[in-house]
Amino acid sequence: MKALLLENIHPEGVRLLTERGIEVEEVKGALDEAELITALPGVQLLGIRSKTNVTASVLDASPELQAIGAFCIGTNQVDLTTAATLGIPVFNAPFSNTRSVVELVIAEIIALARHLTDKNAGMHAGVWDKSAKGAHEVRGRTLGIVGYGNIGSQLSVVAEALGMRVYFYDVADKLALGNARRCETLAELLEVAETVSLHVDGRPGNAGLFGAEQFAMMRRRSLFLNLCRGFVVDHDVFADEPKSAGDPFSTSLQGLPNVILTPHIGGSTEEAQTDIGRFVAGKLRDYADSGHTTMSVNLPQVQTESRVAGRGRLLHVHQNVPGVLATVNGLLANAHVNIEGQVLSTRGELGYVITDVASGGLTADLIDKLQGLPETVRLRVLG
Repeated sequence: MKALLLENIHPEGVRLLTERGIEVEEVKGALDEAELITALPGVQLLGIRSKTNVTASVLDASPELQAIGAFCIGTNQVDLTTAATLGIPVFNAPFSNTRSVVELVIAEIIALARHLTDKNAGMHAGVWDKSAKGAHEVRGRTLGIVGYGNIGSQLSVVAEALGMRVYFYDVADKLALGNARRCETLAELLEVAETVSLHVDGRPGNAGLFGAEQFAMMRRRSLFLNLCRGFVVDHDVFADEPKSAGDPFSTSLQGLPNVILTPHIGGSTEEAQTDIGRFVAGKLRDYADSGHTTMSVNLPQVQTESRVAGRGRLLHVHQNVPGVLATVNGLLANAHVNIEGQVLSTRGELGYVITDVASGGLTADLIDKLQGLPETVRLRVLG
């Protein structure tokens, strides 16, 4: 089995896969669509971060590909629907870099409230400015969080510990943590917040979520932070990021004294990257070894016991219609194959069943019959 890891995946992820006996090829930067199609023949496991787009064309041209790991939070760079219809699970790291992002948000709120970037630039230019004018504590300040997921909710807790009053808005019904208060609309949040921080996901529907109308609703001299995706704001940081470190970039926000610009480094800490490497590589390894899809973002989630020596294992992704499991088990019974264990889960239009069978029964003829079922999306045989 071979894995292709792009965009400087942490060595911990490489180690985990290599120790499993998987051949690992590493590429430092991102690949475009044509480059990725050229690189994927012979590859079963693909690891990416946020800059590589795995399109329907890439997936359709890569029949050997078995699983994709997004070594980051977002998965909008992968065509999840096409991957699902081909029986390819996609895994991500929804929790691993949460703390790193939250700490950067807090640091930037304090830096903006205290004008630290201006003071720093002045000192480097030989200007001594010890004035307290315009510098404020964050304690007592009202923070409005847009998007109350893993990052937004943890930011809520940390900000409250600093003495901030927290309001949040989310399209989903989320439980408020601590003393945070839920707002029914974005407009309601903007009326009360002195600091606004965006933490929505990268789905296309969030493009242009925040624009001139929303900025006009904010209080004067408020602070605004976007540590999710550039395209969420209609005139914001790098909606199209450079492909590799050192590549040039340009934005009209450069040179403004009241703006902090950073690359996409919210989760770029050694601790987060180590954990992401370990977590996502572990999911790819477990799928390769046992067919487990726990925490897959696009396939039914199935986990069973580790493979037992002497048993075969069938991994069957199929259309979620009545009678498929009975048909599969009927074929096994007609072939006199004893079922040792079986776990099924469904998700939308797809079903996924892991079936352990007694050794010696998985003949080529039986596998062909299972593969030939009209409801079969993908069939893998282990052992």
